[in-house]
Amino acid sequence: MDAPLWTDTYAPDLADLPQDDVREYLQKAVDEPLNLVVHGPKGSGKTAAVRALARAAHDDPDNDLVEINVADFFDRTKKEIKNDPRFASFLNGRSSMAKRDMINHVLKESASYAPVSGTYKTVVLDNAEGIRVDFQQALRRVMERHHQMTQFVITTRQPTKLIPPIRSRCFPVPMRAPTDDEVVAVLENIVETEGVDHDDDGLEYVAGYAGGDLRRAILAAQTTSEAEGEVTMNAAYETLGDVGADTQVKEMLDDAEAGEFTDARSTLDDLLVDEGFSGEEVLDDILRIARSRYGGEHLAELHRIAGEIDMDLAEGTNDRLHVSHLLAEIGR
Repeated sequence: MDAPLWTDTYAPDLADLPQDDVREYLQKAVDEPLNLVVHGPKGSGKTAAVRALARAAHDDPDNDLVEINVADFFDRTKKEIKNDPRFASFLNGRSSMAKRDMINHVLKESASYAPVSGTYKTVVLDNAEGIRVDFQQALRRVMERHHQMTQFVITTRQPTKLIPPIRSRCFPVPMRAPTDDEVVAVLENIVETEGVDHDDDGLEYVAGYAGGDLRRAILAAQTTSEAEGEVTMNAAYETLGDVGADTQVKEMLDDAEAGEFTDARSTLDDLLVDEGFSGEEVLDDILRIARSRYGGEHLAELHRIAGEIDMDLAEGTNDRLHVSHLLAEIGR
């Protein structure tokens, strides 16, 4: 999509979150800063909720909210981490550091500097199910040392993967997937604000298509609007029935086969982040296209690896990490 994403344009405030109990929990965290573990299924709105919390809690959220996606570290090389403009100032002159030490250093520095406004800042660790145990131990020590001026918020699909000392220092905020009715209410507000023609059946179709993934629903409504000029039942059916990423998946496979893994992973990021596909959807497209390219033992081995990855994805672990593993195997 070339237009601004509706997920960004209509990022919710606390009052706009569809889950009543989550609004109540997070409002308490504004009034009395607490360390939090926000947990729930993919697409339930965890990251959007945390950003809403930061906007409500801080006069200068652009500076007093620090977001660190676990995939930004554990799925990347030392060179990629060091060249990331968000972390470059922390790592200047420290290229000899081990990757684990680089991660710990960025976390310590992010937690230690004084808030720009107010009395505390918020450090978010997103997709924390991918954090190794040794890093969790380092995180626990940072939380203990900087608790007076730093609120730590951890988002994850699998809170049981966090070590007990971290869970004991955080208030749990469960986020269920929004119901179809809640998704429809969010979509209705967006399309009415955008002035897009729509009907109830169209919004309900989009909500059902998304399966409780609010981000996917919003992007699907935007895709339908841009393709058909409206979000009606017929428009949504015609558009979403044809939604796919064949061209991008084919390019991604070409790059993987050629050993251009960085380019292949960049395309994967586009699919997962910009286009809003889930890891399961990308995996299905890879296998469908692979069946027209490969055969024999090569295809059988690809299906074997894909089966293992599908199990990992079903457990809610990092989509980017596991699909990247499949691309690496294709390249090898």
